[in-house]
Amino acid sequence: MKNNFLYKVILFFCTALLGMSLTGISQIVLPTYPDSIFNTYYHQRYSLFKSMPKAGASLLNEGAFLSGSNRDIIFLGNSINDGSEWYELFNDIRIKNRGISGDITTGILHRLKEVTNRKPAKVFLMIGINDLGRGVSPDSVVKNILLINDYILQESPSTKVYIESILPVNASFGKFPGQVSKGAQVVRSNELLKAAAARHRYEYIDLHSKFVDAQGLLDAKYTNDGLHLTGAGYQHWRHLIYPKVAGLTEKPALIPMPTQVNWKEAYYQLQDGKTLKEQVTIVLASPNQKNSKPELKGSVGEKNVSFSKNEAYELSVSSTQIIIKAATEHGVFNAMQTLQQLARNGLTIDAVEIKDSPAFAWRGYMIDVGRNYLSMNLLKQQIDIMAKYKLNVFHFHATEDIAWRITIKQYPQLTAPEHMLRNKGMHYTEAEIKELIAYCKARNILFVPEIDMPGHSAAFKRAIKVDMQSDSGIVYVKNILKEFCTTYDVPYIHIGADEVKITNPNFIPEITKYIQSFGKKVIGWQPGGNFLDSTIRQLWMDDLGKITNDKQVQYIDSRHLYLNHMDPLEAVTTIFNRQLANRNSGDKNALGAIICTWHDRAVATQDDVLKMNPVYPAMLAFAERSWRGGGKPGWIANISDGDETAFAEFEQRLLDHQQQSFNVTDSRGIKYSFPYQAQSSIHWKLYGPFTKDDSAIENFLSENAQAKSYYKTVTGGTIVLRHWWAPLIKGAIDSIKPNQVWYATTQIWSEEHATKPFWIGFNNLSRSPATDSPPAFAWNEHNATATVNGGIVPPPTWNRAGQKGNSEIPLIDEGYEYREPTMIELKKGWNDVRIKIPIGKLSGKDWQNPAKYMFTFVPVVR
Repeated sequence: MKNNFLYKVILFFCTALLGMSLTGISQIVLPTYPDSIFNTYYHQRYSLFKSMPKAGASLLNEGAFLSGSNRDIIFLGNSINDGSEWYELFNDIRIKNRGISGDITTGILHRLKEVTNRKPAKVFLMIGINDLGRGVSPDSVVKNILLINDYILQESPSTKVYIESILPVNASFGKFPGQVSKGAQVVRSNELLKAAAARHRYEYIDLHSKFVDAQGLLDAKYTNDGLHLTGAGYQHWRHLIYPKVAGLTEKPALIPMPTQVNWKEAYYQLQDGKTLKEQVTIVLASPNQKNSKPELKGSVGEKNVSFSKNEAYELSVSSTQIIIKAATEHGVFNAMQTLQQLARNGLTIDAVEIKDSPAFAWRGYMIDVGRNYLSMNLLKQQIDIMAKYKLNVFHFHATEDIAWRITIKQYPQLTAPEHMLRNKGMHYTEAEIKELIAYCKARNILFVPEIDMPGHSAAFKRAIKVDMQSDSGIVYVKNILKEFCTTYDVPYIHIGADEVKITNPNFIPEITKYIQSFGKKVIGWQPGGNFLDSTIRQLWMDDLGKITNDKQVQYIDSRHLYLNHMDPLEAVTTIFNRQLANRNSGDKNALGAIICTWHDRAVATQDDVLKMNPVYPAMLAFAERSWRGGGKPGWIANISDGDETAFAEFEQRLLDHQQQSFNVTDSRGIKYSFPYQAQSSIHWKLYGPFTKDDSAIENFLSENAQAKSYYKTVTGGTIVLRHWWAPLIKGAIDSIKPNQVWYATTQIWSEEHATKPFWIGFNNLSRSPATDSPPAFAWNEHNATATVNGGIVPPPTWNRAGQKGNSEIPLIDEGYEYREPTMIELKKGWNDVRIKIPIGKLSGKDWQNPAKYMFTFVPVVR
């Protein structure tokens, strides 16, 4: 700067303004400067910045990893920022470079309104080395940086500010003597910035310590002049701040979390032009023998086989190499899924040592395509997600009362449109079934087909004109099974056999033996038919422990793992906390578990099956629990009744995956449905019970009334006060009686006055019973209410208010997760939320309409 005296006068004026802003003057006013104190390059860049449009959805690249927001992410600073192509480096066009070579803190202040007018999502600020080079003290530099930060937060309260440490310098290159001689002042400035972070509400990022060499200088491998960065320096910078830019956890969020993880300091730089697998050294060897061929024996469910060894792997990432060790190809596959998650930023992988193996052999997912046909592409999407998260059993429920959807060449009438009640004529050909089997096999997933018999077989009876259990029916069934068993290479056949009156006690034993004659194993639902001891039982109930305590019978757990009965937020809560198969880990009898999607009601579109059931968030929670083992017995409906700390940690990983993997379309152009919002930081105070005519209700907001009626504090976005399956499942309130009223209160913080979206609901309709739609002008039949800052939140205008439940009428807006969020005006600061839950009868009017005393209230992050 030509006039250094003028610069110091202006700097003093700026720091004086900052002092006033911190000592009682609420409004920060930026100082003004004459344009003449800034050079021509500064004005060239600044004029360009002002001419650029604000961020918008039309500007986004399709694969941007921050697709939840279209607001700018701004990198603000001097030549060190100016020298980078930030949006290319991060592959996100919302990232804007606001660096100007030679800039100083007053230059940032002079052009700061251009930044704040954009209301950016994030600002990454690095500035100060040029100030120090002009002889300005660290104290003064830092005061100006704090003024920049405070003004940003004043004008754009929802902006997240990251202040990056000033980088080290290196005088050995003989350049920029003013700056590179200020190593001690750089260190002091960074100390002050770090100390002020909490008070000024920014996040401090220490880059300095990551760029220094053993002598405390800017490492020569990152610079060629002692001040500025080379490509290697920018790549290093990118690696260090990637989690902040992307809004992710510091280390990659692994799901399922491996059994042993040991992070190291270095990272591996991915090689351009090579696939990830091409950069991996794979060592296949028996865990007990060195340099031997892998033992590939053993299938899922086979007794006396070490499943953990079959799927186990070791993964080592250093700065120079990636090594996978496993006993089988399946172990290598599992390691590659973990490695893909480690490579989240596309350019580097954190150094780490991992040893891993699953707790359970069967980690499955079931989809019912009998009731609602799903396209091959939608099925493949689900299989892809299964593989990514190491689930290994795809249970394909393909025949139902509604329709029979598997081609049988001998009996084409089974798949004729006239014998189907929904999606008429929609079925899977022999080629498609073989394609699904091969698709699963390529991803180390076992394909388990279910042909339901003798129950759920009305479609069979309509087509064949006989009952399965009759003598002639058995002949047809055997012909079908012979064709199926000789056509498809599958080791298991699921026969269902539940929810049916057994009129022929020989049917199930005879059919079981017939299937076994083809070398297949048989699975059936329990409680179900009169199975042979060799039949693997899939539990939907446990008959008071009869099966889980029987040491002769193998079983798979699906108790309370039906996603169609679960609220999305409760689903993740209960599955994460669930102890599977009454075991901490599997054994030769307790094979594992399968989560199930039974969408009994008709759907308007195929996508609704995944939109209205929490398939993917539940699948990730299940992947974690079935791989890790452990958990608590029974159904944990509320976060507070489980391990809150562990859940909060898992939820952050879950949200990372939601953002990175599910906010885009898949390779076939199909959108992912991932109904979930952060809930572990929402805490509710419960008050009650009141009677409906209790005068204390009118004075509920008084401190005295609240103190007398306070019950407990619970955590979550969905709170189940009394579970509709009580007393089998515990709710938040130990004892609820008819004609009571309960209240719940919390506070929601908003950085600014704004209208924001929320999920709100009081009766999450199961997708199985034909439940009635909510009444007009009310949230539910009990007249529950929600207020924010004393104002009533009106219920939606229901499309089918009061509609009597009907399985053939698709749901449309009854659930908060598939209707438009409720928009609520929030004030700046804390906003008071109050939920009122009147209690009526404890039993519903019929089994299709259970009495649900629950509520959901959670902010939506788009």
